[in-house]
Amino acid sequence: MNQHFAIAIHGGAGTILRSTMTPTLQAAYEKGLQDAIDAGYSILTQGGSSVDAVAAAIVMLEDCPMFNAGKGAVFNHVGGHEMDAAIMNGANIAAGAVAGVRNVKNPILLAKTIMLHSPHVLMTGIGAETYARTQDIAFADDAYFYTQQRFDQWQDALLTDSVQLDHSEKKFGTVGAVAIDTDGNIAAGTSTGGMTNKQFGRVGDSPIIGAGTYANNNTCGISCTGHGELFMRAVVAYDISCLMEYKGLSLQDACQLVVYDKLVKIEGEGGLIAIDRHANIALPFNSEGMYRGYKKSDGSGEVKIYKD
Repeated sequence: MNQHFAIAIHGGAGTILRSTMTPTLQAAYEKGLQDAIDAGYSILTQGGSSVDAVAAAIVMLEDCPMFNAGKGAVFNHVGGHEMDAAIMNGANIAAGAVAGVRNVKNPILLAKTIMLHSPHVLMTGIGAETYARTQDIAFADDAYFYTQQRFDQWQDALLTDSVQLDHSEKKFGTVGAVAIDTDGNIAAGTSTGGMTNKQFGRVGDSPIIGAGTYANNNTCGISCTGHGELFMRAVVAYDISCLMEYKGLSLQDACQLVVYDKLVKIEGEGGLIAIDRHANIALPFNSEGMYRGYKKSDGSGEVKIYKD
């Protein structure tokens, strides 16, 4: 049994500035992040699986209206909410994912159910929703997903006919978690409402295995947040795993190369959270800030928003 266990989470990256953040708002974001860490960490301390810890942490973030996933999901161009999510088990590289689902209260739980109980990896739209109803997955009406802030952002975007990366100041509001449990198994998960005013039917990197989400016990677990189109084109999550597996890079070095070099060259803004089989954690981002945090079995941990 591996005595080292840990969890890391993110609540999105982008142009997050102190100048636009009030102390009350910052405290609320930090509490949301800490609650998610605690939910996942408590499962790990009891010998629970990394998959369950990742799912529990993400459910907390989906239920918090401050993050662009679940309850706080942004509006698409036609005024609806289309959500994506994925989860992966590094022990057997099993994965489950959903894209473009509506009214599913916790998309990460649907992704987990697909991984555990269906022969498929990725299900979309009405088909995924129909399957969810056979699996007793909770649904919520449109009013549950309505927040004034998200509605105002959508109205602003409609006026300029722009696709906005969550906030008008360019924030990638995906949420995610990575963890390693006492058995040494790694898991990763990601959930998002996508881009404000996105084209109906648009899918980002979050539910794409290897792009926004990846886990492999031999290397690492990765959850990304950023400009999804570029993260897909760069196959970011799998690229970091490959650099570790085939080139022998450390987690830190692999993340450094992908986030600060390869992504920057194609103007791919954002960040990711990563964990390896030794419970090392990396939280790199090339944007102004990233909502992030972690907690390790050695007692270390933190919650941060800005670069310093």
